[in-house]
Amino acid sequence: MLRRIALIIVVLAVAGVVFIFTSLNKGMIDVNLAFANVTTSIPFALTATFVLGWLFGMLCMGVFAFKLISERRALKRSLRMSQTEVNSLRTLPLSDAAD
Repeated sequence: MLRRIALIIVVLAVAGVVFIFTSLNKGMIDVNLAFANVTTSIPFALTATFVLGWLFGMLCMGVFAFKLISERRALKRSLRMSQTEVNSLRTLPLSDAAD
């Protein structure tokens, strides 16, 4: 519960800083994309950059999370096979003990 409250506070703080920063920087800006020139307001350009950066970060973390999930699944499968092998070896009779 405390973690969720802290996350909400951080998100609201970042949103507040973005809002204040964009409201203090009024005006127009020329954005040169490789294929077009776009004239837009500074607050919109900053907000769009923030959102695109956030989406890119989420995409990168999603790829990383999927790799971890895949690795975890493979490790679980390997552990299950090893446990099965150990259990089958434990049930074998000791043939060398009688000699």
